[in-house]
Amino acid sequence: MSKIQEIRASYDKELITVYQAYNQAIALPAIRNNKFEKPFSFNRMTWIKPSYLWLMARSNWGTKSNQDYIVGIRIKRNCWEKALSMGVLTDPDKEVYANGAEWEEQFAKAKVHIQWDPERSLQGGKLQVRSIQVGISRHLIEEYNEEWIKEILDMTPLTKKINQLRKQGKYKEAKRLLPKEQVYPLPEDIQKRIGIR
Repeated sequence: MSKIQEIRASYDKELITVYQAYNQAIALPAIRNNKFEKPFSFNRMTWIKPSYLWLMARSNWGTKSNQDYIVGIRIKRNCWEKALSMGVLTDPDKEVYANGAEWEEQFAKAKVHIQWDPERSLQGGKLQVRSIQVGISRHLIEEYNEEWIKEILDMTPLTKKINQLRKQGKYKEAKRLLPKEQVYPLPEDIQKRIGIR
């Protein structure tokens, strides 16, 4: 059975929200200024994720070391789609690349990496649907920071509240507080490029 790969996200007509987890030194100035500054690294890839629950599994609900602030980064949809249109998958999907050599050549030059991982449930279990992570390379990171980002939101208090409800077994109440995500529509050529089928 083929994997279901889809982008689920919170978005409106102009912006899509992606999530990251950081420490206080990076998160607080970013939230204040709606852009990143040092000690955020502009020299390595930064991974953005439109799935809130996937990041929750990764950061253990903002309790892992250096991941205690959860930020929602609202970026322009046309920039998001530009990133996807430049993306190269992190593995040589036979339905996307003619052969391993073609993939290797594209991957070596890629400014954007695309990775698919199992989506997560509120309880943290892996789902059959796979969620996207997008790696913005150091060649694009200044542009991402200066031009793509419209707003950076502090999702930490909400995250703590949802996690508290989870711990109490109040999953229905926790679910109501989750960011509303729906399937993100993409042109067919971009879907094909990033392995959505």
